[in-house]
Amino acid sequence: MLDALFTVEKDCPICEKKIKVTRVRSRLDMIKQDTDFCCQYKNVNPYYYAVWFCPHCSYAAQDTYFDEIVPAAAERIQKFFSERNVSIDLSGTRTREQAVVSYQLAILCAELAASPASRLAGLHLRLGWLYREAGQEEEERVILAKAAEYYEKTLAQESMPVGPMSELTITYLAAELLRRAGANEKALLYLSKVVSSPQAREEKRIADLARDVWQDMRAAAKAKIPAKQQG
Repeated sequence: MLDALFTVEKDCPICEKKIKVTRVRSRLDMIKQDTDFCCQYKNVNPYYYAVWFCPHCSYAAQDTYFDEIVPAAAERIQKFFSERNVSIDLSGTRTREQAVVSYQLAILCAELAASPASRLAGLHLRLGWLYREAGQEEEERVILAKAAEYYEKTLAQESMPVGPMSELTITYLAAELLRRAGANEKALLYLSKVVSSPQAREEKRIADLARDVWQDMRAAAKAKIPAKQQG
């Protein structure tokens, strides 16, 4: 596991102090991928280290946009934590519990920064995956429902694509998270949008995933039994 991790030095964009962050080497052996794109790997879980944290000012954000903070948002975050005594060590090898804390802090910072819905959706999604890994089903359901809500806002408010995700992918993901959260009727509405979209031909993998989930849900509904959890 240690061979998969390495440390780099960064400047915190909030307090400008030097920090050390743990990164994961890109070559990991994937075991499987769930229907909401959660990947399981051998030896190390890269989601544990996707959030970078500054121990000096308590700023936390996903690595891909850690440096993307405007002055007004930085001021709000700095003021919030300056009024609280936060003493947390998230350096080095993280436990699952430390990873959960890192996402909770990143969500708080993203809310203080008024970040786009897509960023908040992604943070909630990955936090939900950590709860899944721990077998905390109720916590997972609540967080995935929140992720689905933010993906719905993403579809309504943001220009497409969002990073590597197309509108069709986000629509499918919102549907799958709603299904996992127990909102089956709403999930079916989003799945029908995916399978009937003209873009379905160009994004066959997403369309096929949507059809598989849709068919499983409809079959389960006819049999009057809960739809099975996939993956």
